[in-house]
Amino acid sequence: MMDRHIAAFREEAAELLRELEVSLLELEERPGDGEVVGRVFRALHTIKGSGAMFGFTLLSGFTHRVETIFDGVREGRIAVTPPLIGATLAARDHIQALLAAPEGAGSELDGVGEGILEQLTRAVGEPPPPPDPAGPSVSAAGPSGTIATWRIRFEPAPDILLTGANPLLLLRDLRELGNLSLVAHMDRVPDLAAFDPEQCYVHWDLILTTAAGKDAIHDVFIFVEDRANISIEPVAETAAGRLGDLLVARGDVLPEAVEGAVKERPRVGELLVSRGLASEEQVRAALLEQQHLGALKEKRQRVEAESTLRVPAAKLDSLVNIVGELVTMQARLSGYSLESGDAEITFIAGEVERLTETLRESAMSMRMLPIGETFARFKRLVRDLSSDLGKRVDLLIEGAATELDKSVIEVLVDPLVHLIRNAIDHGIESPERRAAAGKPPVGRLLLAASHEGAFVSIRVSDDGAGLDHGAIRARAVERGLIAPDALLSEQQLAALILKPGFSTASAVSEISGRGVGTDVVQRAVEDLRGTLAVQSTQGQGTSVTLRIPLTLAIIDGLLVEAGGDCFVVPLSNISSCQELARERGAVRRQSLVTVREQLVPYVVLREHFHIPGEAPPNEQVIIAETREGPCGLVVDRVIGDHHTVVKRLGNLYRHVEEVSGATILGNGKVALILDVDKLARAA
Repeated sequence: MMDRHIAAFREEAAELLRELEVSLLELEERPGDGEVVGRVFRALHTIKGSGAMFGFTLLSGFTHRVETIFDGVREGRIAVTPPLIGATLAARDHIQALLAAPEGAGSELDGVGEGILEQLTRAVGEPPPPPDPAGPSVSAAGPSGTIATWRIRFEPAPDILLTGANPLLLLRDLRELGNLSLVAHMDRVPDLAAFDPEQCYVHWDLILTTAAGKDAIHDVFIFVEDRANISIEPVAETAAGRLGDLLVARGDVLPEAVEGAVKERPRVGELLVSRGLASEEQVRAALLEQQHLGALKEKRQRVEAESTLRVPAAKLDSLVNIVGELVTMQARLSGYSLESGDAEITFIAGEVERLTETLRESAMSMRMLPIGETFARFKRLVRDLSSDLGKRVDLLIEGAATELDKSVIEVLVDPLVHLIRNAIDHGIESPERRAAAGKPPVGRLLLAASHEGAFVSIRVSDDGAGLDHGAIRARAVERGLIAPDALLSEQQLAALILKPGFSTASAVSEISGRGVGTDVVQRAVEDLRGTLAVQSTQGQGTSVTLRIPLTLAIIDGLLVEAGGDCFVVPLSNISSCQELARERGAVRRQSLVTVREQLVPYVVLREHFHIPGEAPPNEQVIIAETREGPCGLVVDRVIGDHHTVVKRLGNLYRHVEEVSGATILGNGKVALILDVDKLARAA
């Protein structure tokens, strides 16, 4: 049980750290934005409190000291500066390391943390915040102890203030240990004429849930225990029941008094107070305990039932696989119903098809995530790279709400990192060079996403120097990629940078220059059945556009047949379909077909895949949009639309580029899924 709670905390903390990074980068852009300062402070405060509750004492202690500094920012005593943001980002990375650290790694990480705190101190020009003296020890990085709830009564002596003690600071120290609820009893406060400001008239009832243990709670009061009445008692979670039961458990009233009150009136607390069987402060304390335990129980039930949107990715993948098998069986049922001619079976097959389609769309939508969160992660990369290279770069994001399959987003992260690094290192110039070229000193890097039918277009563009087409041509000739007298357009020259190992950098740096960036991007995009295009204008900038399918698991396709073999053409690529008669011999010999008064080349699947047999008199030609332009695919017949469950091919077929996968049809046969871009290029 404890392991599940800790796993939930780690997941929540990781999400808070992502939010913290985004908020810090926003704060650097808008130093006076109080709302962003509040988000930073709340993230630190939540991580600190939850870390203490679950026994991550080193994490909690370090975060508390960072939070103390940002409390000064929130109050306006400390100004937001780039050094402060940089040091806080380093602190955020250290908190992430503490979160993942194994038990026993405390001393080494503690030294790193002290160095970061010194960096923060230099950034704000104030003495470093001291460790919490009454809080838990910060010598361990991992969880320790068992989470428990404690009932605390703190009743200080009236003259406690004369000893220099501050009860509010003690309450703050208790809050550092975990989740604290409290109620202050003010019934002893006299009238203003009799009020003595050097006397303490208030006492408190507190409910604390923590993994620190009773000794740690007692240590908070160690210097005032002779000037206060203090009681610390454990509370069972099962006590989160009726108010009357809690009053009995606390020893405030007798069981028979509660039983009589319950029979007469549902508002037990009011009745007990009116009869003088319980005081208002006792009822208030019991209500506080009831609410605290109820909220704690509800939170733990949510974690145990996993009734949140945080569904493990493996379970979603399993669901999509099951839906894929269901789609296959539904296609088989539909085929059988057509062959049988039975009206009842046909009706049932139609209903199953409708329900399967609804389930398919629902399952696929669960995997769709907005790409904005991924884009936001690159703000830190842009900030750090531009700082290392002595450049100034603004990252602009468009289309953050564009949704894409989670599995596709995960594959896209590395290619986007390569493109961003290349844009900042090779594309955007230094402020001095930009000023000399008449440009603003701050470069612009744009990440944009938009939907295009069944595809998502992702564009990475900069306003830098652009590609040096002369240098590209010289390096391509040097490597034997093109002939010295080859006539190539600027777009064709730009495409040469996608060749493996191609680089025009004169020196290798830690960031780039080895020629292992753009070809990695191209391979990743092709693995996703996507396309990549490069456009550049020298002196104005470069734009790289990735066109990626929305999802990889289930696609809409057109099922076709050639020589008894079945193929699937992705429906998103198809623009039209028409007959191709054999009588048109002159045009047929040139492998061209007229489509809307335009000649379009075509590929005969029978010939390309060496399928034996005689073609029918009237074949069908499917016009597909490819990177090479419109291209026709000649087949024997078109069977119809098909919800295609994509299955990857084994290693034996890894060199067959014209096929991107396979699917199982309702009759048990296997149909190959065509990659129309590579098929057009190969033909």
